[in-house]
Amino acid sequence: MTTVTFDTHQFIKKLEAAGLAEAQAEAISEAIKTASDTADTVSKKDLQIELAPIRTDLTVLGLIVAGVAALVLKSFF
Repeated sequence: MTTVTFDTHQFIKKLEAAGLAEAQAEAISEAIKTASDTADTVSKKDLQIELAPIRTDLTVLGLIVAGVAALVLKSFF
């Protein structure tokens, strides 16, 4: 699982610059930080590991289809 960094201080300052009160900005920042801490994120590497067997199966299937197509073409030509 990957870790997402979140600069709460910078986020609060941006919210305050947009006109929110400090307490509101801190509450929003804390809510977003909590939500991102509890979220399960998937990295590119995680996807590659999970999809590797499917990629292998598709490659084998492609080879089988190519072999069958070659046999069919050979029998007619």
